[in-house]
Amino acid sequence: MELTRNEIVQKLNEIVDMALGEIAVTADESSNLTTDLGLNSVGLLYVVIAIEEFFGVRFDDVSFGDFQTVGDVVDYIEKKLKA
Repeated sequence: MELTRNEIVQKLNEIVDMALGEIAVTADESSNLTTDLGLNSVGLLYVVIAIEEFFGVRFDDVSFGDFQTVGDVVDYIEKKLKA
């Protein structure tokens, strides 16, 4: 799956909106997952599952807690998609 960084960010925004059950603040790569987007542990779990299903990547070698910003997640997804 060949996606641009902007397409990945756009999809992550959709996933976060679904996790929160509402339209969230539109995230950019510098947005913090918990403080800026308001994701709690249940929301983060939902986001991880949705990312794994949509992008076909697994977070088996890291903890999602290792990610602070949307950009961190985008970097990881890009790396896994190229592997």
